Amino acid sequence: MAVVLVVDDEPLQREILKTILDDEGYETYTASSGEEGLEVVKRLNPDVILTDLKMEDMDGIEFIESIPKESFESSMIIMTAYGTISSAVEAMKKGAFDYITKPLDKDTLLLTVSRAVERVALLKENLQLKKALFDRFGIKGIIGSSRKMKDAIEIMEKVSSTSATVLIGGESGTGKELIARAIHYKSPRRTKPFTAINCAAIPENLIESELFGFEPGTFTGAASRKIGLFESTNGGTIFLDEIGDLPPVTQSKILRVLQDKEIRRIGRSESIKVDVRIISATNKDLEKEILKKSFREDLYYRLRVITIDLPPLRERKEDIPELVDFFIKKYNQEFGRRIKGIEENALKALVEFHWPGNIRQLESVIERALLMSESPYIGIKDIKSELRSYHGVDILDFDLPEEGINFEELEKELLKKAMQKSNGVATKAAKLLGLSYKTFCYRWEKFNLTSPKEDSPS
Repeated sequence: MAVVLVVDDEPLQREILKTILDDEGYETYTASSGEEGLEVVKRLNPDVILTDLKMEDMDGIEFIESIPKESFESSMIIMTAYGTISSAVEAMKKGAFDYITKPLDKDTLLLTVSRAVERVALLKENLQLKKALFDRFGIKGIIGSSRKMKDAIEIMEKVSSTSATVLIGGESGTGKELIARAIHYKSPRRTKPFTAINCAAIPENLIESELFGFEPGTFTGAASRKIGLFESTNGGTIFLDEIGDLPPVTQSKILRVLQDKEIRRIGRSESIKVDVRIISATNKDLEKEILKKSFREDLYYRLRVITIDLPPLRERKEDIPELVDFFIKKYNQEFGRRIKGIEENALKALVEFHWPGNIRQLESVIERALLMSESPYIGIKDIKSELRSYHGVDILDFDLPEEGINFEELEKELLKKAMQKSNGVATKAAKLLGLSYKTFCYRWEKFNLTSPKEDSPS
């Protein structure tokens, strides 16, 4: 039930309005002056306020200006005589929703109040959605109590209130976009757009038009103007994932955005000012790319004002139980399941696994297990097929030596053996190990191994 406050210094007018609104089902309160009205506002925070424009102690405009804006969510309706409509318009400039003229028409009154109530309902819904969005993607929503994740979260907390560029490093699947979103939704830009783009997923001949837009007639097929992502994200944050894959020409244009805060649509001679925070991410070693002349050194230093290095999941295994619990709750809600948790030996297997696909792979395993499980708890049989083989080693049946296994050395040897079997062709070696071409190359370079034969992913 919507709450309505009537503020009017004429007793008869107050009673008439209260009767009409009560009969319509509203919870109506009255106040005989602006001062009394302010007390009611503080106590009840009504959905709609009907106030007379002309009152002795405080007129309607003064009343509006006296309401604390930080806590004010009501829709204000001004009641005014025909001769003072200009003052009512002035009140609307100061925040009033609408005005109605005296003598009041019942149908007009109820229609205006109904519209005001709908507006407040939409505002409240929008605030709830934004809060849910901030809670989901905010820094508090980042899961991880390991030392390395705490270090990353500490940096995020410090940098979120600024507009500094951030470069996020880490293997594929470690949650780089989630970190970028968390920084955005903690920042003063959180009510503005957040735009994510995978630079490696867009063909080289289209990346510039996506980022900067173009004018009509610039090239064949350009029938109308296209607004680029930098322009449409003005005031917000743009996340450039896999920035190491940007072509050199585009790199120079990104540098211009950082230096001059302006872009130029393709085919347009004038520049357009933009205010966009850039957060970028890569799983490449950009310093090595600079030495190979494939990445601009000046852009690199502009991007890495703040750096956040996300650890792979195998280096934060203490976070796995918490992540598993989160994914079980997430997919229970999504699929309408009632899985209560995971059996101890299944969780132990997940913790011992090396997770080449990191958090993304863990989420996929839990999603499938939750769908396939026939008992209230995810068991070893629900995940065994997913974890059956790690680079040819059955992790669930393999007897570990007492001294344990050096995973780094094991991984290095397996990479080398795969390259030997594939005659040095990286795409074939990646397939042998069940890795993507980019992940294979990242791991190969991580161990400073000899460069593989030049080939392209198939």
